Amino acid sequence: MTKRIALIVLDSLGVGELPDANLYGDVGSNTLLNLKKAVPEMELPNLCNLGLSHIEGLAEVGCGNDFFTGACGKLAEVSPGKDTTTGHWEMAGLKVEHPFPTYPEGFPQALIATFEEKVGRKVIGNCVASGTEIIERLGDQHVATGDLIVYTSADSVFQIAAHEEVVPLEELYAICKTAKEMLVGEWSVARVIARPFVGTSGEYTRTTNRKDYSVAPTAKTMLDYIKEAGLSVNAIGKISDIYAGVGITNSTPTKTNAAGVDAIIDHLHRADTGLIFANLVDFDSLYGHRRDPQGYAKALMAFDDRLLEIIEALKEDDVLILTADHGCDPTFKGTDHTREYVPLLVYGRPIKSGINLGIRSTFSDIGKTILDYLEVDGDIGGTSFLSEMING
Repeated sequence: MTKRIALIVLDSLGVGELPDANLYGDVGSNTLLNLKKAVPEMELPNLCNLGLSHIEGLAEVGCGNDFFTGACGKLAEVSPGKDTTTGHWEMAGLKVEHPFPTYPEGFPQALIATFEEKVGRKVIGNCVASGTEIIERLGDQHVATGDLIVYTSADSVFQIAAHEEVVPLEELYAICKTAKEMLVGEWSVARVIARPFVGTSGEYTRTTNRKDYSVAPTAKTMLDYIKEAGLSVNAIGKISDIYAGVGITNSTPTKTNAAGVDAIIDHLHRADTGLIFANLVDFDSLYGHRRDPQGYAKALMAFDDRLLEIIEALKEDDVLILTADHGCDPTFKGTDHTREYVPLLVYGRPIKSGINLGIRSTFSDIGKTILDYLEVDGDIGGTSFLSEMING
């Protein structure tokens, strides 16, 4: 069997508020549409050729094309929350029943005291904050004392920021591993994130040496079933981190969207069968959270340009799926993710043109469809949409 799926997550590219967005304070969010309104010169011809502007509610982002060369739709998230882990787990067929704990008042002092004792450094911060804002505010104190900057967000994350010349990367990574071992049970979080930065007072900048430490999936996902079937599961970007390495046969960490696309194309040129699963994080980390619509639009247009390279690398039986894991509307209030639908674009020689898959009730439809196409049995959630779009 030579069938392959390339699943690319355009991190945070939401396409409109979900019906329960009011529960999250996200009424009015629409990452892609609001981005187009803020940056009207943004043009995405190749994504639109795959059906982007034919997704319900997105006509304004299009080029007026009546025909598109793939299948399109959008997906609702059934799991509670709007974080990276929840979105990725659900698209792999695992519904999160209860939201991961968040810490809007900071982490308990008992936890912080135990953490300080274990890692041998004091903590400053311990609050909800933007990553760029908190290093501007506490960077000088950190550099002077060596104390760790710990902060969180509306997501279930324990983030540790440290200057690379004050806390060497290997030490920071070891500290994060210690935190991950502690953050279970009543103190659990979905992810511990290393947030290294460099620079001098007033000019601190985060580096691309970020590293995520996630909890392991609580049940089998499509990745496990594909791997058990003897096929490859090639993880690109932070995918392996998100699944804690479970179900992965090969991992290619990347630090930028450009490097991620390079890795996708490289894998498409290989002879592997199975899944190529990539996350392109710049949209979220560099532009969504920083509320930078100009930067977000520029990054999205850059991906649109390179989409042709990805398409040209597809083999006869390859299928490409583009989606997202949540929203992060750069025109919206605050700096956190937004509770939104995500896009669904499917393309390849086996896929019919001009198929509208409508509004899907769960991200898990992606995982079920991938197993269906690869002819792999797996007990996961979701409904396959393969029969709606396959040729023959």
